[in-house]
Amino acid sequence: MQKTLLSGVKPTGTVHLGNYFGAMRQLVEMQNEYHSFVFVANYHALTSVQDGEVLKKLTLDLVMDYLAIGVDPKKTTIFLQSDVPEVTELAWVFNTLTTVPYLQRAHAYKDAEAKNKEVNVGLFDYPILMAADILMYNADVVPVGLDQKQHIEIARDTAQKFNRVFGETFTVPEPLIVEDVKTVPGTDGRKMSKSYGNVIGLFASDEEIKKAVMSIPTDSKGVDEPKDPATCKVFAFHELLQADNLEEVRKRYLEGGIGYKESKEILIDNLRAFIAPLRSRREEIARDPEMVLQILRDGAEVARAQAKKMMEEVRAKTGLILQ
Repeated sequence: MQKTLLSGVKPTGTVHLGNYFGAMRQLVEMQNEYHSFVFVANYHALTSVQDGEVLKKLTLDLVMDYLAIGVDPKKTTIFLQSDVPEVTELAWVFNTLTTVPYLQRAHAYKDAEAKNKEVNVGLFDYPILMAADILMYNADVVPVGLDQKQHIEIARDTAQKFNRVFGETFTVPEPLIVEDVKTVPGTDGRKMSKSYGNVIGLFASDEEIKKAVMSIPTDSKGVDEPKDPATCKVFAFHELLQADNLEEVRKRYLEGGIGYKESKEILIDNLRAFIAPLRSRREEIARDPEMVLQILRDGAEVARAQAKKMMEEVRAKTGLILQ
């Protein structure tokens, strides 16, 4: 029997290569192996996006992005978090089992507090809503980066506590950490992140690709001097893409005979070849928004049927229904 995989994605802006190589690509590969649920976490997005029209656009764009990279609605249930209102009901039940000191240990809350930010209740409580997202569908595995492992630990603790108090109900999920996924570098060598302004968009135009690549800093070594691929910020992208000419470029780095200008030109060509078909597919999908909305409606029907069944059991075990 196939195990269930669940992944939630917050609609917060344009996706980039870091998003793709760090998480998105794995969902495409895993949808053949798992019974997959992918939802747009638009309730979570409300903690930072508080403009209705903006959130609607970001949400639809994100769904189109996932369809463009190959997430297949015939293999993966794609839906909006807000189309399953049972999840917020389950989060409330979990709130009654969770202490304030426990949530004060959550990374996002601690980070915000360290920066003296005034934290809204949604941000403080979001690990519990996330636990409800995961446990509602009896997810066996949740793909996460090492820096997100705490989210799954909270979901596991919540499942175990509910099961202990009210009886065996929820599957205790496991984090699925893809070991060979490295941190994707940005154009400045730091982790690729919108907050650093060092990203290359997953559907970037040819001109945007060129501008980003030409901005990557290099040292002053001449064409004939050997160069270290391991420390070159340009070569880090060659390695990420794994293009057919990777080993040839590596050899020329080690032996000398390639300048950074040529290396960047090769990288621009490789990036354009990689991004162009994705961008073309994304443009095709964007021409039919009704098709995208129908995929979401169909996904919501599947997800909500499972959520209703789960909440019937939760209400019965907690004493919320009398018959």
